[in-house]
Amino acid sequence: MIRRSEERDIPALDKLLYQVHDLHATGRPDLFQKGCKKYTDEELRNILRDESTPVFVYTDEADVPVGYAFCIYREYDGSGSLTQRKELYIDDLCVDSACRGRGIGSALYAFVLEEAKRSGCLHVTLNVWNCNEGAMRFYEKLGMQPLKVYMEQKL
Repeated sequence: MIRRSEERDIPALDKLLYQVHDLHATGRPDLFQKGCKKYTDEELRNILRDESTPVFVYTDEADVPVGYAFCIYREYDGSGSLTQRKELYIDDLCVDSACRGRGIGSALYAFVLEEAKRSGCLHVTLNVWNCNEGAMRFYEKLGMQPLKVYMEQKL
């Protein structure tokens, strides 16, 4: 039920990307425009072709994605003040609003953790918008904890 995403998944990915963007636009209308999505279809094609940006999808019985995890491998070479390491960054994780509460998000997250371990990563990281309290609770329930806090002052 979880597999690497393919170009044929773009219409389903678009649907989910609009749902996530709408959540952000509702929570932070000063930053996000209503009715948009994070990636164009051409950007999605490029992401799906790139081995360093895997997208994993949870599919229904008809093999249609109902959830996704956009990921990015990040490698640090040990120069400067940071240690040498590899991590898997979750750029975006979404479950279709009609399918939430069924364990799909937890399954995707567990799959990402296993992929990260298999690939030699030392960390799985992500960012959560402060206005998305449900996502923050979800990630904390899965065992994530804050790494750093990105702060702002509105003018």
